[in-house]
Parts: sequence; structure tokens; C-alpha cells
Amino acid sequence: MLNTDPLLPRPTLLNASLLARTLDGLRPQVRSSADMWRLLTDQYVVDLDAVAALLPDEEPDTVWLAARD
Repeated sequence: MLNTDPLLPRPTLLNASLLARTLDGLRPQVRSSADMWRLLTDQYVVDLDAVAALLPDEEPDTVWLAARD
């Protein structure tokens, strides 16, 4: 978490449409969902449930076991 001054106000993104526009604007700057979460929570006050609903789930790569003979 960013160690910020609690008296310094950050913009609030609680409306889903504003949050979606902000996500679209930040996408070119980030490489992963984790970077997006960090960037959003560092710069804005956000509704975490709304962010989770808008960001796609990252599915892990399937690891196949070697076939037995």
C-alpha cells in the first residue's frame, strides 16, 4: 500500500462508469491486473468490489502432468 499523507485527498471513483473510463485510460500503462490494482489504489479511492467486477480474472496456465506408460 502506498504510504501517503492521510490529509491529502485522492480522487474518489465509486461510480461504475467513471471507474470503467479510468480503467480504459490506465490500460496502456500497465502490464497485468496486479499492476492495475496497485495503480488504482495508489492514486484513487475506489470501490474494490466494482474494480473486481470490471477487471477480468487471470486464469493460471494449465500445467499438464506427464502421461504414464
